[in-house]
Amino acid sequence: MKTPECFEILIRNGLVDEVVSRLMSGKEADVYVVQSKGELCCAKVYKEVRTRSFSQMAQYQEGRKSRNSRQTRAMQKSTKYGRKETEEAWKNAEVDALRTLAEAGVRVPQVYDYADGILLMEFVADSDGNAAPRLNDIRLTALKAREYHHEMIKNIVIMLCAGIIHGDLSEYNVLVDHAGLVIIDLPQAVNASGNNNARSMLERDVENITAYFGRFAPELLSTDYGREIWKLYASGKLSISSELTGMFEQSDVPADVNGVMREIDYARILHERTLLRAAQVT
Repeated sequence: MKTPECFEILIRNGLVDEVVSRLMSGKEADVYVVQSKGELCCAKVYKEVRTRSFSQMAQYQEGRKSRNSRQTRAMQKSTKYGRKETEEAWKNAEVDALRTLAEAGVRVPQVYDYADGILLMEFVADSDGNAAPRLNDIRLTALKAREYHHEMIKNIVIMLCAGIIHGDLSEYNVLVDHAGLVIIDLPQAVNASGNNNARSMLERDVENITAYFGRFAPELLSTDYGREIWKLYASGKLSISSELTGMFEQSDVPADVNGVMREIDYARILHERTLLRAAQVT
């Protein structure tokens, strides 16, 4: 195929030998199959923010760390520099998430390089060497659906223990190769501890996956892994070896609002006393 202009710098620098074909085109990026150093790889070319359409981008970026305060202020004010930095942070988020999750033991495409807005990564193939199908492209037996559901719940737990929530998990961004499931598409990955929407996004990810596998194994639809996982995480009890039941019981113990207010007042008094002592010293 004719080589897209965006690859010219990577070809000159020896990172890409040849662009073989375009694998898919989406709202946020185009994915190509390329030859790199004699091997087939995937090249994800991110689209510019003005041509990309991803709803409510800000809620995904909440809690992500910026390099410095100037960058943070510019991103918040949406200046020209801020928009550029926001775009770059969006792209880097996927690279960082893929590397973090691979190290944690989640099956994701291996990252080879990232340069000039293009992510070079592993080409996930089926047993015949062709591009692995997405989960929604295959027909499952009830047994295989239960097996894959168990595998996905395990991966979601590992991801959360690594501090990451996919944020857009569904049958459309999971590949199936000869060894099982491979999770893809992570530019919207959420910081689990720093994002106010983390709980709802985790529960939505679990609901999406469960709804899909429930088409083939309806008994999965009665499970509630999302709320169970988050309860364990919020209480500091979640680990990759946690034994899940798929059941969740809402506590009927009323919140101790007065106790919380007492703790807040106590902390405020301590803070005021500290400031007073500091003022007296000076």
